[in-house]
Amino acid sequence: MAKKDTKTVKVKQVGSPIRRPASQRATLKGLGLNKMHRVSELEDTPAVRGMIKAVRHMVEIVD
Repeated sequence: MAKKDTKTVKVKQVGSPIRRPASQRATLKGLGLNKMHRVSELEDTPAVRGMIKAVRHMVEIVD
Protein backbone atom coordinates (compact mmCIF):
# COMPACT_ATOMS: atom_id res chain seq x y z
CA MET A 1 0.00 0.00 0.00
CA ALA A 2 1.46 3.36 -1.06
CA LYS A 3 1.89 6.12 1.49
CA LYS A 4 -0.08 9.28 0.69
CA ASP A 5 1.78 12.55 0.40
CA THR A 6 0.60 14.60 3.34
CA LYS A 7 1.46 18.20 3.98
CA THR A 8 3.26 18.97 7.18
CA VAL A 9 3.95 22.05 9.24
CA LYS A 10 7.01 22.62 11.45
CA VAL A 11 6.39 24.44 14.70
CA LYS A 12 9.04 25.82 17.05
CA GLN A 13 8.42 26.79 20.66
CA VAL A 14 9.75 30.29 21.33
CA GLY A 15 7.80 31.24 24.46
CA SER A 16 7.77 29.81 27.95
CA PRO A 17 4.66 28.10 29.35
CA ILE A 18 5.49 29.42 32.82
CA ARG A 19 2.58 31.50 34.23
CA ARG A 20 0.28 30.38 31.40
CA PRO A 21 -3.09 28.67 31.81
CA ALA A 22 -3.03 24.89 32.13
CA SER A 23 -4.96 24.55 28.87
CA GLN A 24 -2.19 26.35 26.95
CA ARG A 25 0.48 24.14 28.57
CA ALA A 26 -1.54 21.08 27.59
CA THR A 27 -1.84 22.37 24.02
CA LEU A 28 1.95 22.71 23.79
CA LYS A 29 2.34 19.12 24.98
CA GLY A 30 -0.25 18.04 22.42
CA LEU A 31 1.85 19.68 19.72
CA GLY A 32 4.90 17.75 20.94
CA LEU A 33 6.57 20.80 22.45
CA ASN A 34 7.65 21.02 26.07
CA LYS A 35 11.02 22.78 26.05
CA MET A 36 12.17 26.05 24.58
CA HIS A 37 13.44 26.03 20.96
CA ARG A 38 12.19 22.48 20.34
CA VAL A 39 10.83 21.85 16.83
CA SER A 40 7.97 19.49 16.03
CA GLU A 41 6.81 18.43 12.56
CA LEU A 42 3.07 17.78 12.43
CA GLU A 43 0.49 16.88 9.82
CA ASP A 44 -1.23 20.01 8.50
CA THR A 45 -4.84 19.49 9.58
CA PRO A 46 -7.52 21.92 10.80
CA ALA A 47 -7.16 20.51 14.33
CA VAL A 48 -3.42 21.18 14.40
CA ARG A 49 -3.96 24.66 12.94
CA GLY A 50 -6.43 25.38 15.74
CA MET A 51 -3.94 24.23 18.36
CA ILE A 52 -1.25 26.45 16.85
CA LYS A 53 -3.66 29.39 16.85
CA ALA A 54 -4.44 28.81 20.55
CA VAL A 55 -0.77 29.21 21.50
CA ARG A 56 0.42 31.47 18.68
CA HIS A 57 2.14 33.78 21.17
CA MET A 58 4.47 30.94 22.22
CA VAL A 59 5.22 29.25 18.87
CA GLU A 60 6.39 30.13 15.39
CA ILE A 61 6.13 28.35 12.06
CA VAL A 62 9.52 27.19 10.73
CA ASP A 63 10.29 26.63 7.06
